[in-house]
Amino acid sequence: MRAPAAPSRGATRLAVAAAALLGPCGGALADTPMAYTVGFGTRDYGVVSLLWALLITSLVVIFIVTVLLLAGLFRRRAIPPSEDARQVPVERPDRGISWIYVGSAISAAVLVGAALWTFSTLAAVSGPPVKPALTIHVTGHQWWWEARYESNETSRIFTTANEIHIPTGKPVKMLLSSVDVIHSFWVPQLTGKTDLIPGQQNQSWIEADTAGTYRGQCGEYCGLQHAHMALAVVAQPQQQFDAWWEHQLEPPPPPANRTVTEGQANFLVHCALCHAVRGTTADGKLGPDLSHLMTRQTIASGTLPNTIGYLSAWIADPQHIKPGNLMPILELSSAQLSAVRDYLETLK
Repeated sequence: MRAPAAPSRGATRLAVAAAALLGPCGGALADTPMAYTVGFGTRDYGVVSLLWALLITSLVVIFIVTVLLLAGLFRRRAIPPSEDARQVPVERPDRGISWIYVGSAISAAVLVGAALWTFSTLAAVSGPPVKPALTIHVTGHQWWWEARYESNETSRIFTTANEIHIPTGKPVKMLLSSVDVIHSFWVPQLTGKTDLIPGQQNQSWIEADTAGTYRGQCGEYCGLQHAHMALAVVAQPQQQFDAWWEHQLEPPPPPANRTVTEGQANFLVHCALCHAVRGTTADGKLGPDLSHLMTRQTIASGTLPNTIGYLSAWIADPQHIKPGNLMPILELSSAQLSAVRDYLETLK
């Protein structure tokens, strides 16, 4: 039987355009702003308070300086006219120098106070107040995030990508490293920036006291798709987090029909060298683990919503959507593309 012809590049472009009609116009991560003026965890409370204090102090200083400047401009002394400029007396009024002394003293006090507050805040957030509930090893790639959940039991260790789940109200230790260039882990509503440096492992911690989804972003320019290297931190009550962890340890269900079986076979041939799916022979390390792909909100590290249309477009031509990423164009036939997509939809 003759195999179906591979789709043309024009057909691929059409699939990419059609994705916009089959899914929403924005991803889940786009609904959460990258706000750093509010905090939702122990680590951010002190930092946000310091931010507002310094901002208000700066505005007060600007206001005072502006008022004094205007007062000096409009209340300056009139100098009597003179035909010879050399006859104008040079004076140093005693009252004028006192303004300099008082202003310098106030400025010094404000700067010292701000410095002390800054140092004390940095010391307070340098480490969690209690022992972390768990450890997550985050590895930066161009351009996606690998998250490995550590455990004392080897059988309970698993890897996911781009969407990090944590329990609410408990600090989580973050081990940060990179396999290529310098990245920066940043979830502004939960924690500040910490660099991921090749050949070095940095540490940070994160905590959310309110359940919800918090947007994160690479904070260090890392190449062409730096702006499309987002992540989501999903904070859940402990019971829901435990259920999520147990589900991640389970392999996806086996294929239930012929189409899904064909899709799995095509996936193992074309995708298994880079991607992993638990319970199968796919054990690739170059790309994200796809074991429970359809439970994630987005694909391509926050670039697209995880819908059927966008998933099809991403498989068909990832370089059109995210130029420069390491996923090649597979040149799948229409039937193969449909079968692989149907298989991926079962990875829940």
